[in-house]
Amino acid sequence: VRKTIPEVITDTAWLRGSFISTIQQRGKAIIDARKLSSAMSAANAIGNHLRSWLVTGTKEGETISMGVWSNGNPYGVRDGLIFSFPLEVKTPGRYTIASGFEIDSFANTKIRSSEAELLEELAVAESILRSS
Repeated sequence: VRKTIPEVITDTAWLRGSFISTIQQRGKAIIDARKLSSAMSAANAIGNHLRSWLVTGTKEGETISMGVWSNGNPYGVRDGLIFSFPLEVKTPGRYTIASGFEIDSFANTKIRSSEAELLEELAVAESILRSS
């Protein structure tokens, strides 16, 4: 049985405040703690993603979060973006975007904000390519 994060962690103020800001600043925290680049941490994350996607897959009922093409997603994110979604990998090398998660208004606002940032970055990149 899937549970929502607020069902498991009931401290809403912490989830919507400290937790999000900690996640947003994790790269800086790694650099501050190690006094080195966070590149190894990123490389480790890439290795874990590739292992889950191409080698082990996910267990029954398990999802992983990974940035993939948004085309045809069930969350209303515009097609043509690389966006982080919950995925199931039942057959190594083939993922499906997991659906059925309840998205409350707070989460939906964060999703739309991320989508808007990506669309803005896409517009800048397209503008640069057109002017080259």
